[in-house]
Amino acid sequence: MSSLSLTAGPAPRPRSAWEFESVLAIGALPTATPCARLHARNIACEWGLHGLADTIELVVSELVTNAVKASTDQDQRPHYTDEHGLAWIHLRLSTDRRAVLVEVWDENVASPAPNQPGLDDESGRGLMLVEALAKRWGWDLAATGRGKIVWALAES
Repeated sequence: MSSLSLTAGPAPRPRSAWEFESVLAIGALPTATPCARLHARNIACEWGLHGLADTIELVVSELVTNAVKASTDQDQRPHYTDEHGLAWIHLRLSTDRRAVLVEVWDENVASPAPNQPGLDDESGRGLMLVEALAKRWGWDLAATGRGKIVWALAES
């Protein structure tokens, strides 16, 4: 199996290059992924990007699922918490009406680690799916010094 083409470094365009942006802060809970998926689909349709909606929704689903896993232990207890004991994930969607940049932030500084799942494994293919759907993807440490941002660029 070929290795994924992970790009370490900042997202592909400067922030000023994007015409529209949507940001969602969501708790690192089991419900985060379906909430983020619905948000992504609705935003894509609101922006008139119906042809990219499925791709954006799937990429968001995989990246948010990974962020939840990076933010919690095996019992889904948060590793990184605010004063209320909740770990947070931030989803940012940006568009120039031709492409969509998906960025997901979590507080874990560990780089995304692609798995090599077996044929019978039911999970572990998320980053392979992102690789297949996105034109480019990668990650960078957050400019704030807390956590990382995993990003993917989807184009029609």
